[in-house]
Amino acid sequence: MARSLHGLKIWGDTKLLAWVLMPDHLHLLITLSQAETLQGVVQKVKSNTARELKSNDLSLGQVWASAFHDRSLRRDEDIRDVARYMVLNPVRAGLVACVGGYPYWDAVWI
Repeated sequence: MARSLHGLKIWGDTKLLAWVLMPDHLHLLITLSQAETLQGVVQKVKSNTARELKSNDLSLGQVWASAFHDRSLRRDEDIRDVARYMVLNPVRAGLVACVGGYPYWDAVWI
């Protein structure tokens, strides 16, 4: 999954700023390029990651739900605070005591 998320062919001019993979969903923080639509980027992420996962496990069924939730940041929101909040999801979910103990996340500021 991490290899797929960091694959350059997925992103084009869109910038992946932070991500965290939870047991049942994925959080992405991106800066969308003017040439891309959010729906197009999400579709590429879903199809590329599903293909990668299924190449390692042919018995794997459907990987992603068809829908997704999105939220635009307000101009006054600090993007780093949003990233911190997002990558702390495993801690809030009780999966680990500190984010450093969770291997499935990354951020450009690290």
